[in-house]
Amino acid sequence: MPRGSRYAASAVQRFGLVGLPNSGKSSLFNALTGGDSPVAPYAFTTVDTHLGEAKVADERLDLVAATSGSAKVTPATVQFSDIGGLAAGAARGEGLGNRFLGGIREVDAAVLVLRAFGSEEVEGIDDPLESLLALELELCLADLESLERQVERKRRQAKGDASAGTEVARMARAAEILAGGTPLWRGDLTEGERALLAPCFLLTNKPAVAVVNVGEEAPSAEVEAAVTEVSSALGGAETLAVCARLEAEVAELPETERAEMAESLGLGAGALARLVAASYRALGLRTFFTTAPKETRAWPFAAGSTADVCAGLVHTDFQRGFIRAETIQWAELLEAGSWSAARAAGRLRAEGRSYVVQDGDVLEIRFNV
Repeated sequence: MPRGSRYAASAVQRFGLVGLPNSGKSSLFNALTGGDSPVAPYAFTTVDTHLGEAKVADERLDLVAATSGSAKVTPATVQFSDIGGLAAGAARGEGLGNRFLGGIREVDAAVLVLRAFGSEEVEGIDDPLESLLALELELCLADLESLERQVERKRRQAKGDASAGTEVARMARAAEILAGGTPLWRGDLTEGERALLAPCFLLTNKPAVAVVNVGEEAPSAEVEAAVTEVSSALGGAETLAVCARLEAEVAELPETERAEMAESLGLGAGALARLVAASYRALGLRTFFTTAPKETRAWPFAAGSTADVCAGLVHTDFQRGFIRAETIQWAELLEAGSWSAARAAGRLRAEGRSYVVQDGDVLEIRFNV
């Protein structure tokens, strides 16, 4: 996703859970979404892509809602996609590879689920770094095959269009990186160069975070070492340690009992909050709010988006007929006590369409169509 673009914004983000067979993707999916993706100790339990939604916890939302006495409070939502396990040879279509790789192309960010627990009952690789390298190989091969076809088409176009030469060179450089077994997310391309490759829809050009799926009794020193090793191999990408099995068990409890059980098991904020936060950072997402007596709502947007683009997330007419946005930071609104009190105190700012919206802004859009 290009940073700083006037038009780089999206209302709902989809995160794809990608891993080898028996890595724990489906358990993690169930923990995140409260879904019922099948879980079994053998490969290809998941043969279809399962979609689920989850609410994004944001402690600021209820506080902003209180300033308006809102009847309804609507958090942001994200989608998670449970994609079938990628076996060796997936890039050649083996093990339902074509179907699974297609599922990855549809997501905004890849969540790499890497198993770090041994089991006599559950077959599969239990070394997270080995899992990562196996995944990356299949994704690189798939991207290389796709890119080579695209480069050939562009080269034919370049014969009659000199401007296409620069694009061909950029694509050829990416193909060279992939041919060396290096995914683009840890290659040496700049962020700007990767953004220009977005129309190629390459799997390893997506933002990525990693989840090391640990056992229930995993020693903390081993967990920390595995997280550090994986993060380093991914070029510093955010890496979380999660026990998907325990998280899934907690997700099955009534909502009133989950927090207490999660605390007793030492799960902290829980996988959902931690993974969404990491994924938001990987995608460069921020949050603004709208508030009124009827509803207060959280809206995710791409960092660098302007006021008219964010207005369009609320309603397309708001962007088309944008006049101005009245805005205040959420903490300032709390200090004022209410929107009307903030206006009376002169704390609301009138911003034009080119204003770059900040994380935590509360917006009221003025428009005319």
